Amino acid sequence: MRWPTTVELSGFTEPVPRVRLRIGVQGGDPLTRAGLRSMLGELHDLEAATGDGHVDIGLVVLDAVTPQGIAALHQLSAVAGVRVVVLLGEVSTDAVALAVQAGAVGLLRRREVTAESLGHLLRSVAAGEAVIPPDLLTALMPRQGAAGPTATAPRLLAMATLTDRERDVLRMLGDGSDTREIARAMSYSERTVKTIIQDITRRFGLRNRSHAVAYAVRHGLI
Repeated sequence: MRWPTTVELSGFTEPVPRVRLRIGVQGGDPLTRAGLRSMLGELHDLEAATGDGHVDIGLVVLDAVTPQGIAALHQLSAVAGVRVVVLLGEVSTDAVALAVQAGAVGLLRRREVTAESLGHLLRSVAAGEAVIPPDLLTALMPRQGAAGPTATAPRLLAMATLTDRERDVLRMLGDGSDTREIARAMSYSERTVKTIIQDITRRFGLRNRSHAVAYAVRHGLI
């Protein structure tokens, strides 16, 4: 895809500023991190963040899913406005489920990482999509009588893409606010608030607003 750099305005051209996604690279060894930053440098709409500045996406390298790695994912996913992507070395349905429960909304096998595949993954996540390898998604789909993390991973992956507005509505519902109180607090109409709640329950296959709040709280999404 070729990105425009100018637009025509009444017979002359006006530069269009490019909005570059800032990617924070974490985990792995120094050589791996340097390689990923080099790949990002090849992509005109992405850049590796330096220092402690704002990042749009946290890119975390995990050779294996460990308690320390899961804790790091939880910490990163708790930062407002940051989406978390994981490059996994050791891949299994349980590893993917644990990463998703910790807040990851995009996953890719390390051996499959190229500038093209990485760019596609990061752009998709930035657009609000949840991305997981199709074969692993199929393996994670809930089965009759399934229990444990693998039974809920697909829904968790999707719910991790909740917008800040949707999270705020769920938090206020959890605090006991009704539709009118939420609308007043957020300067929305009651109809808008109801639409947000209905959209959440429909998108994620939840029974009602109480189920949505309980599910989000149980899995640390709000």
